[in-house]
Amino acid sequence: MDFQSLGRILLIIGIVVAIFGGLLMLLGNTPILKNFGSLPGDIRIERPGFTCIFPIVSMILLSIVLTVILNVIIRLINRP
Repeated sequence: MDFQSLGRILLIIGIVVAIFGGLLMLLGNTPILKNFGSLPGDIRIERPGFTCIFPIVSMILLSIVLTVILNVIIRLINRP
């Protein structure tokens, strides 16, 4: 692999990360996503000077939603 193709790959990765970061900044203020991580079933341990969060239910919900979205996209792409 030469430096030119490596540079293109790094540039594309950087653009994708920047777009994803911008989407997170825009979607971070929506009321639905403000409660993400504090759903019933998420474990939160708070002590003075220490906070540990285990968003178990939130991650299961995110996994289900992403699985459905990706399956729909893959079925649309592979449609005869």
